[in-house]
Amino acid sequence: MASMALSQSVFSTPTSQRFENASFPLPSSMVKQSLVTFRSHSLSTHCKKIRNSVITNCAAPDNDSKIETPIELRYPAFPTVMDINQIREVLPHRFPFLLVDRVIEYNPGVSAVAIKNVTINDNFFPGHFPERPIMPGVLMVEAMAQVGGLVMLQPEVGGSKQNFFFAGIDKVRFRKPVIAGDTLVMRMTLIKLQKRFGIAKMEGKAYVGGDVVCEGEFLMATGSE
Repeated sequence: MASMALSQSVFSTPTSQRFENASFPLPSSMVKQSLVTFRSHSLSTHCKKIRNSVITNCAAPDNDSKIETPIELRYPAFPTVMDINQIREVLPHRFPFLLVDRVIEYNPGVSAVAIKNVTINDNFFPGHFPERPIMPGVLMVEAMAQVGGLVMLQPEVGGSKQNFFFAGIDKVRFRKPVIAGDTLVMRMTLIKLQKRFGIAKMEGKAYVGGDVVCEGEFLMATGSE
C-alpha cells in the first residue's frame, strides 16, 4: 500500500517537483540533469508554438489590406484598326448619316468589327422618343450595312464607293433596345460573293455589353450607277 501511494504521489506531481520532493534518495547530478532536460524541452515547445503562430499569421492574407483597382482602370479601351478619318476615306456617308466611329478588327474582303458610340446628342433621339431615347432599329441596320461596306469597299477587294449599294435585308431580328450611353459593337462577315452578278451576301450581328441586340442577313450590290 505504501509503495502504491508513493507511486501515485510521484506521477501526479510536476516533473520538477517530482525529483525535488521524492522521498527516496537520488544522486544530485541526476536530479539536476533531469530538471535541465525538462525545462529545455518546455522552452523548445513554447518557442515552436510562437513560431507556428507567427508563420500562420504571416501566411494568412489580410483582406482589408487588398488594394482594389479603380473602376476607370479596369477596362481597356477598344483597339483602333481604322479611326474616323480613315473610315471617311472609305465610306461616302457624312453627318448625320455616318454611323460608324471606329473599326476594331478588319480582314479585307472577309469581315470587320466596328463600334458606334450611341450618345444623347445623336440627332434622332429628340424624335425617337422624347421621353425614352431609343436608337431606331432601321438605323442599327444602316450602321451594320456601313460596316459591311468597309469589308467590301477596299482597293485590295476591288470595290469602290462609287458603285456599291445596300441591296436588301433578310431575317432581321431586334433582341434588345439600344439606348443613349450604349456602345454598339457590330460584326459583319462575308458569306457569299457572286462576282458575275455583283452580289455580296453578308451576315451581321450587333452587340451591347456582349448581348446580341440585332442580327440579320444583308445583300450588297456592286455595279455601275
